Amino acid sequence: MKKDIPFPPVEGVYIAIAQEISDVTTWNVYIVNSNDFQIDNVFIRSRGYGEKDGFPQETSTLRHVIPFVDANSFAKIELIDPSVFHLNNEYWISYFIGKQIYDKKFIFVPETIIEQNLVSIPQLGVKGILHR
Repeated sequence: MKKDIPFPPVEGVYIAIAQEISDVTTWNVYIVNSNDFQIDNVFIRSRGYGEKDGFPQETSTLRHVIPFVDANSFAKIELIDPSVFHLNNEYWISYFIGKQIYDKKFIFVPETIIEQNLVSIPQLGVKGILHR
């Protein structure tokens, strides 16, 4: 049973939504591993949910698998469209360190993914929103 599996707290693993400017401005979602060790078998479930004009709105649920994220590194998860920034954007991650599983849900609440909230993310070399 899931209740019998110990889930230690997630430390040093974050989700970042970063703005990249070239010919057009795009937003990408990354997993950042700031630990001194690799994380393995990274599973990510992403979805958006909330309301627009008083009506419930929900995005498709996407699932991603990243075989590993090196120590002090990052991996791109997906492109995110600004048209969903008014929703709760949820990223539920699970990964392994050795044989121990770790699990955490990151939620970017509505209207937090805006240019006024951008900070420098050294691992990515760009500005974005970093959720710890």
